[in-house]
Amino acid sequence: MTTIKTLSRLTHLVSKRSLSGFSFVGPKSLDDVLKLEKVADKSTTDLADLWYAFHDDKHGVLGLVSHGQDGKMVIERARKCPFFIQPVFRDDGFFMLVSQYMDPSHFCMAYLEDYKMDPHSATPLLTFSVFNDFADIKNISFVRGDILNRGIADNEGQQIVLSMLKSYIQDHETIKKFNQTPQQFDIDDYISKMSARWKQTVDGFKGNYINGE
Repeated sequence: MTTIKTLSRLTHLVSKRSLSGFSFVGPKSLDDVLKLEKVADKSTTDLADLWYAFHDDKHGVLGLVSHGQDGKMVIERARKCPFFIQPVFRDDGFFMLVSQYMDPSHFCMAYLEDYKMDPHSATPLLTFSVFNDFADIKNISFVRGDILNRGIADNEGQQIVLSMLKSYIQDHETIKKFNQTPQQFDIDDYISKMSARWKQTVDGFKGNYINGE
């Protein structure tokens, strides 16, 4: 398990080095999942229902929705602050993932321990995308996640994606510090906040929008 002492030495390195070995796995566009010409006339509610229905009972695949303005906010902020870390809590402690944003709308996440050994060959454990094709006209964004490592359960993968999205929506100052002024990033405070968030129930997200509240 990752220790806070170790993290304090690594924080500034993550935000300065590119994980160039990352290759995105998953649909590259919303049209790869929903044929846009066939759903363009659907209501926002119908689009959300279609998205959830498509991803229901698919092992290792996640489908979530958000308000369009939130989806756009995540991508705008990720372009300026492409790196972040996400602790994954288990009974015996936690391990840390590192995330890198990749244009136009994708996020790749790998073990921080793998990054420490060689950032150029770190293998993604999970990827997710935020598709904003209908953000302006329907006020809805679609989130697609793909779990690439069987060591991460579907519900755990959903918690990871939800936590990352919430961080970009409501913890932007923390992400800015991590990327732009890492010496000011308080790892102890961050771990404490993430631990509290992790314990919150994820129930209620299906059929509702992810938001910063």
